[in-house]
Amino acid sequence: MEASFKQTTNNKAERYRLFLPQFENLISGEKEEISVLANTASALREAFGFFWVGFYLVKNEQLILGPFQGSIACYRISKGRGVCGTSWNEARSLIVPDVEQFPGHIACSSLSRSEIVVPILVNGQVKGVLDIDSDQLNSFDETDRHYLEEITTILAKTLYY
Repeated sequence: MEASFKQTTNNKAERYRLFLPQFENLISGEKEEISVLANTASALREAFGFFWVGFYLVKNEQLILGPFQGSIACYRISKGRGVCGTSWNEARSLIVPDVEQFPGHIACSSLSRSEIVVPILVNGQVKGVLDIDSDQLNSFDETDRHYLEEITTILAKTLYY
């Protein structure tokens, strides 16, 4: 299977709208968690050129590094710590325009400047988080939140139901 997720439009919402059906087709019927998350990280990075995109999965009361695309990352994150741990603790998406201004930010890469974290929710429980970093300030907005929440909903339905 060969798929290209490169986008030709500069309109962010349109890019996500074009991405969604391709993404659903990519993971349709696949239940292997690591494989699906690995291809999801790759597809998102290819489509949007994100600096870092990956997953942390809830295991043994910690977030454990899962599949990702980008530079090396932190292995474990405690609940309530940093952007990912806070998103997990609060079971909600977080948009951080400037990571230096986020209390307790965990700097896995000094090049990361802004971040969005979206939980993967199954029956109200967080199974993991989608973490995307940018090397530019203020890279993420409500458009990203809306569509990335759609993507994590598709992931949850595909993998955990």
